[in-house]
Amino acid sequence: MVSDNTKIGTGLLFLGCIFLFLGVIFLFDSALIALGDVLFLTGLTLTIGFSRTFRFFTRKDRVRGIIAFFGGILLVMFRWGMLGMLCQLYGLVYLFGQFFPIAAASMKDTPVIGAVFRMPAVEKFFESFGGSGGRRAPV
Repeated sequence: MVSDNTKIGTGLLFLGCIFLFLGVIFLFDSALIALGDVLFLTGLTLTIGFSRTFRFFTRKDRVRGIIAFFGGILLVMFRWGMLGMLCQLYGLVYLFGQFFPIAAASMKDTPVIGAVFRMPAVEKFFESFGGSGGRRAPV
């Protein structure tokens, strides 16, 4: 059974992604991006729990991604929307990069876009994210 916090957190994660998308569409509007950042972080905390979120963002092997992600949030708050989003994107790829091959593997079984994910070039692209052997999967 899914708890109410997880349901609310998933909704906030979705809203955060929508506001981030709208912020990018409206020429890197800093207010929408900042609102999306706040909703995304709140939703993540409610979805996986406070202690797991804290552990995720304090791991020493991910310091580069953590600094880039939160530095990007600060840049957005200081109204540097495009540069902040680039920093956040780098941080997210660094933090969640090992999840991309897992997501791509599950997408191979979908009826419509599964053929695209089974193409050798796409498979090689997503496998490149899993590199650096000793790192564990996110969360």
